[in-house]
Amino acid sequence: MRNPNGYGSVIKLSGNRRRPYRVRKTIGWNEKGHPIYQTLGYAVTREEGMILLATFNKDPWDVDKSNMTLAELFELWLERKSSKVGVATLGNMKTVYSTHCKAFQKFKYASIKAYQMQETIDNCGYGYSTQNFIKVFWRHLDKFALELDITTRNYANLLTSAPAAVESTKLPFTDAEIQTMWQNQSSPWVDSVLFLLYTGFRISEMLDLRTDNINLENGTMKGGTKTKAGKDRIVPIHSKIRHIVERRMEDGNTYLFSYNGKKCGNTTYRTFWRDIMDMVAMKHTPHECRHTFRSRLDSAGANKRCIDLMMGHQSGDIGERIYTHKTLEELKTAIELFS
Repeated sequence: MRNPNGYGSVIKLSGNRRRPYRVRKTIGWNEKGHPIYQTLGYAVTREEGMILLATFNKDPWDVDKSNMTLAELFELWLERKSSKVGVATLGNMKTVYSTHCKAFQKFKYASIKAYQMQETIDNCGYGYSTQNFIKVFWRHLDKFALELDITTRNYANLLTSAPAAVESTKLPFTDAEIQTMWQNQSSPWVDSVLFLLYTGFRISEMLDLRTDNINLENGTMKGGTKTKAGKDRIVPIHSKIRHIVERRMEDGNTYLFSYNGKKCGNTTYRTFWRDIMDMVAMKHTPHECRHTFRSRLDSAGANKRCIDLMMGHQSGDIGERIYTHKTLEELKTAIELFS
């Protein structure tokens, strides 16, 4: 049954939310004739939302934006802003909110101070990438809070994070360490470490890899991002990790390395990585898999042009990446030199 004009409404928001029903009232109309809504709150069920709406209509209260909690602000941000950010950014926002900002979810957003935001960065227990994701999270929410007149300050601009790791400090995996990874391949997500070692992919490239871009018949994968030379490049499936790829594909997910059936976020994966490194008593970074891939192929005498093609680097002796049958055979021969 439709509510009377001016009564308000309860709508269900998209996505997997703790309180998916938004309770709202129309408070005016914009220049295009579209309604302007005021959010009264969020509810777990439609019935709960209707009760909230009926209570408000019986005895209206002032909806004070200054009382909006971090949880409520984030729900509203997801509704209004999530479509304007990339998939990776959205995944990182959700991970940071649920993992690193749990202690502040019920706080009034306007009451959260700069030092408390900084604590979520300093106490996260992770390095540059995760700390930067948390900083980005607060920047998005602070900007949104300013737009809504919830706050008049921007504490996020004061936040700091650890400096980026210096590339020169990267160390390749040793033979013994690679063997250790094989010995632990049945442990959760260790297969992803082996995948990175034997493909030269970056984390983002591995997590973005869709199963429909894997051709088991030809033994190739198409993926890669970041640079023109690296985008949509062809990488052969090394014989040692073919069973890993096949097993992951049997799960039937859109992305090869999915988590709970969905695309795994960068921050979530780095948590898995840290657990693996603790388990095997190593201190490698994910990018050192890529470093290992290149250094071992180079040491084995692999064709430099093939190495550049597989890693997505611009090779000096080619203008375009043309994957002829001969080129694919050369790539397959080269990658198998990583023993």
